[in-house]
Amino acid sequence: MTSSAFDTSQVKDKRDTINGRFQKIKSMAASRRARLNESHRLHQFFRDMDDEESWIKEKKLLVSSEDYGRDLTGVQNLRKKHKRLEAELAAHEPAIQGVLDTGKKLSDDNTIGKEEIQQRLAQFVEHWKELKQLAAARGQRLEESLEYQQFVANVEEEEAWINEKMTLVASEDYGDTLAAIQGLLKKHEAFETDFTVHKDRVNDVCTNGQDLIKKALEETWRNLQKIIKERELELQKEQRRQEENDKLRQEFAQHANAFHQWIQETRSCMVEESGTLESQLEATKRKHQEIRAMRSQLKKIEDLGAAMEEALILDNKYTEHSTVGLAQQWDQLDQLGMRMQHNLEQQIQARNTTGVTEEALKEFSMMFKHFDKDKSGRLNHQEFKSCLRSLGYDLPMVEEGEPDPEFEAILDTVDPNRDGHVSLQEYMAFMISRETENVKSSEEIESAFRALSSEGKPYVTKEELYQNLTREQADYCVSHMKPYVDGKGRELPTAFDYVEFTRSLFVN
Repeated sequence: MTSSAFDTSQVKDKRDTINGRFQKIKSMAASRRARLNESHRLHQFFRDMDDEESWIKEKKLLVSSEDYGRDLTGVQNLRKKHKRLEAELAAHEPAIQGVLDTGKKLSDDNTIGKEEIQQRLAQFVEHWKELKQLAAARGQRLEESLEYQQFVANVEEEEAWINEKMTLVASEDYGDTLAAIQGLLKKHEAFETDFTVHKDRVNDVCTNGQDLIKKALEETWRNLQKIIKERELELQKEQRRQEENDKLRQEFAQHANAFHQWIQETRSCMVEESGTLESQLEATKRKHQEIRAMRSQLKKIEDLGAAMEEALILDNKYTEHSTVGLAQQWDQLDQLGMRMQHNLEQQIQARNTTGVTEEALKEFSMMFKHFDKDKSGRLNHQEFKSCLRSLGYDLPMVEEGEPDPEFEAILDTVDPNRDGHVSLQEYMAFMISRETENVKSSEEIESAFRALSSEGKPYVTKEELYQNLTREQADYCVSHMKPYVDGKGRELPTAFDYVEFTRSLFVN
């Protein structure tokens, strides 16, 4: 390093760099080793726990048996097996505790799988507790079965003795000689001695039977009390559930009823809107924005409806509305808003481009709204026909079921698919089309009168009428045309206002 042949600072930097990287990889290796050991201990613990769970599951099958013996010998054998099982459980307790201690230590030390360890430990403790409870319950039942089978055996033994002695005491043999009588007396004395012994045994059997009956009654009583308590808890639980369900019903009804009322009010407001076409269009756009904003309220109602379905609530005495019905009504209102916007834009365009007056358009719209009783934005065929008659259409009166070719021709235009209804948009398009035809015809006749008038004046004289028309036509015009009044309010003699006359011919 002291040689001038090397750059000592560069060598030192490289040495420090390689040393630093070596220390880093050494640290990373140690960290990986620690985590591998940690993972090994974790999986070793899970394997040990799986083994213990399998052992518990196996023992659960034994203690869950419903076989309590059919006779005294059977019960005694089962009881011996159960005693050995209880001893095995007691001997296995340290192994169980060891697994629990290992799991707790791993949970405290490890960061890997901590939540899973705690979950498995909780399940393991619950399974072990359940096994011990089942074992204790089976032991108790086997003791009761042993007591019962012992009682049955004692009863059978005493019944056998009684049956045997019944033959002796029921005998009609009283002896026919002194020796025979003395022999019978000795036998009877022996029987009386035996009877005294068996009397105590019979009393013990009866007492034991009474105890068993008492225990059975007490057990039945305890079970009945348990059932009553469980029934009471279930009823309380059901009451709480029904109260929660009723709250859910009321909450749904409150929102559903308010939403339905809003739909009705909004529909009426939109249909009955008045003012200029521009102001109606602006108001309709605002209403339509409000309708779109209310979609969130409908979503809340749908969520409440889903919660009711999940709770199996099939009835609601607080409202007649459903999520499906409200969704359909909202959709219809949304469609109505869009149609009305389009219709008003169509009217404004017609007014600006075709010469149809705004007053005429308002009259068409007002007449439609008059016959649209349910505010649905459409008319059935009969309502549409009445509307046309009110606007001055001379439609013939026909009997129901008879053909009406003139009206059918109109329906071919407004309702070609015959769905039974004429929407506001279809109706306005038809009326605007008819009014546009009238405007064009009016302009043509005005042009004809203007040609009759010298120098294209806005009036025609009586002389010009009779010179250019037939006498009948001229007489009609003179009798129906109003005198022409100039800009200063002066009435010109023999001058007639053909402009006003022509336009009056094409009103509606």
